[in-house]
Amino acid sequence: MTDQTAARADGLRPPRSLISLHDLTPEELRTLVRRSCAWYENRRPKERPLQDLVVGTLFGHTSTRTRTAFTSGAIRLGGTVIAYGPNDLQLATGESLSDTGRILGGMLDALVVRSSVGEDDLRELADAASIPVINAMVREEHPTQGLTDIALLSHRFGSLRGLHLVYFGEGNNTAAALAHGLALVPGAALTLATPAGYGLDPAVLVRAQQTAKEWGSKVVEVHRVDDIDGDADVVYTTQWQTTGTSKSDPDWRTAFTPFAVDERLMARWPDAFFMHDLPARRGEEVTSGVLDGPRSLAWDQAQMKLASAMAVLDWCLT
Repeated sequence: MTDQTAARADGLRPPRSLISLHDLTPEELRTLVRRSCAWYENRRPKERPLQDLVVGTLFGHTSTRTRTAFTSGAIRLGGTVIAYGPNDLQLATGESLSDTGRILGGMLDALVVRSSVGEDDLRELADAASIPVINAMVREEHPTQGLTDIALLSHRFGSLRGLHLVYFGEGNNTAAALAHGLALVPGAALTLATPAGYGLDPAVLVRAQQTAKEWGSKVVEVHRVDDIDGDADVVYTTQWQTTGTSKSDPDWRTAFTPFAVDERLMARWPDAFFMHDLPARRGEEVTSGVLDGPRSLAWDQAQMKLASAMAVLDWCLT
């Protein structure tokens, strides 16, 4: 056990996990955004805050950007990474989350998890492990993606007061992260344009709207493109088929087609930037002309993933 882990066990500071952006205060989010922007400018820091610390990465689903970002980020900050695939741990043979957490907590300093488990399961794992657990995407939310997006917006726009982001597509875990994250940004506005029956989980939407009311931001959901109110500074979409999920209706694409982002839609807001969390299905949720066009920030988002992963690891472990 490292000195840092021992210090936490002695009660000097409880382990700080990132399970949901809803758990953060506005100041904590601003801290993570500032650190993300700093490392976006300098991805080879001289500081090694994770020196002698060991980070486990447990990925039960495919991942290009998030897995690489946390692995590379931990190494760049001086840490060592142990990678686990979906069948590498005894979880695959029936060992409980609590028992697994107790074991890993005695050997690791942090654990990054992408899985089909739920948010409550991550909290159970974190409680048992007594080390930071970082949500790299579960069913309910993709918080590190939300942080990445807000950090990139801050880097591009500076102040986000008055910014209006319009999201097109399913109310999935990325949409939940944007809702919880932008709700913490005073003066920001988020419109979720989702097909009827595919919106944000009602409980998540209510929580985000309550937070928005508290901090002077705005989160709304509409189910027709024509019902979007006002100008947009950013148009955002994501893959219609979320990783690790499926839709029961075989004709679901019919409901999603009006929410595809193409040149005609972007022409409605000629000054708006475009964002996509990737991977993209070109010709489905977005055209190649938009994704590769001059207003696209999607490739900058992908690079911000590394900086935000470094910010989260540093924030959780130091």
